[in-house]
Amino acid sequence: MPPDADTIQPPTGSEGSEEKVQHCQHHHAETGQRELILSLAIERLDVPLLVIDAEHLITHCSKAYERLAGIPAEGMIGTKGQWRTFFLEPGPVLLDLVVDRAPEAEIMARFGPGCRKSPLAEDAWEAERFLPAPDGGGKWFLFTAVPLKDENGRVTGAVETFREVTKGHRMQDALRRTSVRLQTLVDFIPYPIGVFTMDGHPTYLNPYFTKVFGWTLEDFQAGRVPFVPFDQVQSTLEELKRLRQDKILVHHESKRLTRDGRLLDVSIRAAVYAESLDDLAGVIAIYRDITKDKRMARIQEAMLQISLALPKYPELHELLHFINTEVKDLVESEGCVVILPDEEKQELYITGAAYDQDEAIRRAAEVRFRYDQLMAGEVIRTGKPMIVSDTSRNRELHEERDRKLGYSTRNLALVPLVGRNRIKGAICAINKRDGDFKPSDIELLEMVAGTVAVVIAYAQVSEKLKSAYNELLSMNKAKDKMINHLSHELRTPLAVLMSTMTIVSRKLKHLPEAEWAPTLERARRNLNRLVEIQRQAEDILMGGSLQTQDVMMLLLEECTDELEALTAEELGEGVAVQKIRRRIDDLFGPKTSESEKILLDGFVGERISFLKPLFAHRHVDVSLAAEPGPAVWIPRDVLEKLVDGLVRNAVENTPDEGRIDVLVHPRGSGMELVVHDYGVGIPEEAKKRIFEGFFTTGDTLSYSSKRPYDFNAGGKGADLLRMKMFSQRYGFEIRMTSTRCRHLLDGASVCPGGISLCPFCAGPEDCYGSGETTFSLYFPSKGDEQDIRNL
Repeated sequence: MPPDADTIQPPTGSEGSEEKVQHCQHHHAETGQRELILSLAIERLDVPLLVIDAEHLITHCSKAYERLAGIPAEGMIGTKGQWRTFFLEPGPVLLDLVVDRAPEAEIMARFGPGCRKSPLAEDAWEAERFLPAPDGGGKWFLFTAVPLKDENGRVTGAVETFREVTKGHRMQDALRRTSVRLQTLVDFIPYPIGVFTMDGHPTYLNPYFTKVFGWTLEDFQAGRVPFVPFDQVQSTLEELKRLRQDKILVHHESKRLTRDGRLLDVSIRAAVYAESLDDLAGVIAIYRDITKDKRMARIQEAMLQISLALPKYPELHELLHFINTEVKDLVESEGCVVILPDEEKQELYITGAAYDQDEAIRRAAEVRFRYDQLMAGEVIRTGKPMIVSDTSRNRELHEERDRKLGYSTRNLALVPLVGRNRIKGAICAINKRDGDFKPSDIELLEMVAGTVAVVIAYAQVSEKLKSAYNELLSMNKAKDKMINHLSHELRTPLAVLMSTMTIVSRKLKHLPEAEWAPTLERARRNLNRLVEIQRQAEDILMGGSLQTQDVMMLLLEECTDELEALTAEELGEGVAVQKIRRRIDDLFGPKTSESEKILLDGFVGERISFLKPLFAHRHVDVSLAAEPGPAVWIPRDVLEKLVDGLVRNAVENTPDEGRIDVLVHPRGSGMELVVHDYGVGIPEEAKKRIFEGFFTTGDTLSYSSKRPYDFNAGGKGADLLRMKMFSQRYGFEIRMTSTRCRHLLDGASVCPGGISLCPFCAGPEDCYGSGETTFSLYFPSKGDEQDIRNL
């Protein structure tokens, strides 16, 4: 390696001048060689580069610069043409200003805010500039100028490098355009959007945020803003804590205050954004004002409750009180009333009032007004809604009304109740709790007014129906009384006829029996049928005693001697009168049955055991499955008639070799008796009339009363009506389902009375699947009887 130039010392002393000359030549040769090496190195660098000296002359120029600027190095070196890189006219460039150590202000004025100090070296500067291309394009370059200094710190020149940054600029432009689009989008979205720090301080609010809430970013920056109501602070802090953990918050409902003091219901969606994986930068929150939605939901819920309340409140004033209470809460008022006209008296009256004060409710029900004494009179007259925000304008009218009601009115909102053809009244909200009534309150009242008008019309129709029902009920009672009276009237002649038949048969004993016995037997058989009809009618129409017994006992007391004389001839002396008394009691005494607790499973088993011998001539399998359960509460004789009637009905409609299932089991809080036969079933047209009474399912022309329990024995059709009447009287439920035998649907076929005789059945299972009938009696617990009676 050649010695450093700074270490070469020239010869001294006695050394000759020749040696000095040689030394200098050698030094210059080495320096030239270095300059050559440096120039070659700079020329071949793949970096655009210019070097100038202290006189601003270009001393070096790289080939890469030639390609960049399109200027040969030979035309640049030794000149001051460095301005040609970016400018069209001569002038100082960053390289020149660095050599001149120009002040910062001059540099910034020349190159603008895009110029900055470079971190590469002291007093170095860098800037970005666009280099246009001849074809209309161009590139962006970052050029950096670094001063060259000698060992004493003097600037001897400067070097400038160029680096293309077009891709970075394009990315910045793309980001800038994206940012503008995003900003436009966020500003355009019709929902309030806010960007907050993790501590909750806003850094950005979109225009719609200010439109909805009224607050601006400057308001938040200026000081404390009550955006979050005091009662929502704790829940908001808890949601922020959860947001930090989950990084997202969806559909959180809360409340927020507006700048003008309104309290809004809001739904909040929020997400945490980060500038790095571990650094949570802030929160983006989207708000949605759901105040109207929630109010509409409350209105819909109130309307639903009002609809459900219709059957609960049969009286109009009770129903309107319920409606007014709901409306009062919805419009947030101190009171709500319905005002109706009394057209006959030309007065207005209040019904169903709902006030915060009970005394006002009491007074409202007692007072009446002329049409001109209430604002409602004008609303009813014109049919137009009204808001009264200042009651001082018509002070005399309002004071008189308030005096009668004992209430102070500040403001009112009234809406007419419009029926089909006329105005039926008005609904009025009184004293808005917060501020004055608004058009939205009128809209709400109008929504409810339609329902109230329907309710009033319904009540008027209901009143007419109730009047008609009461009239019908009165007529029905008169009818029942008449039939009951006829039933009792039949009892006496039937009893006399039966006794007469006995006397006649006794009187005819001296004659040949063949001459009179068939006639008397026929008469007795038909009398028995009449007696049975009379007894069934008595069960169906059981009511108060008509005092027949008392009349007969009075006659008995008055005519004792005559009766004793008459009966002595046949019965002798002694107990005759007492027998007559008992006979009158049996025939004409009131039939009272007392309910008692009965275990249904055991009772039904006993009755089936009692009844089986009565249909022993029939080949019908009656099975019983009885589960123990709570006792039923019913008279014993009534329960006997129910069980006997159902079993008899099932046996008479089931062919021989058929099956009947009797089931007793607990159901709910009560007991159920089910009688299921696999018989012929009931025709479809007869199902609706099966409980009407004196109606048979068979053909009238083929009707006959056979021996009880015979197949298709027939009857008078009163048993099921009696059961229906018992169910209403004693509070149990009776139901029936039936499927007619599919082989009898044509109306021409007749069941032969035995499965083995049926041409359609190969065996009992075929018959079981063709037709069936089920009667079920449900006996509720004693506390549930009223519910059954209301079915």
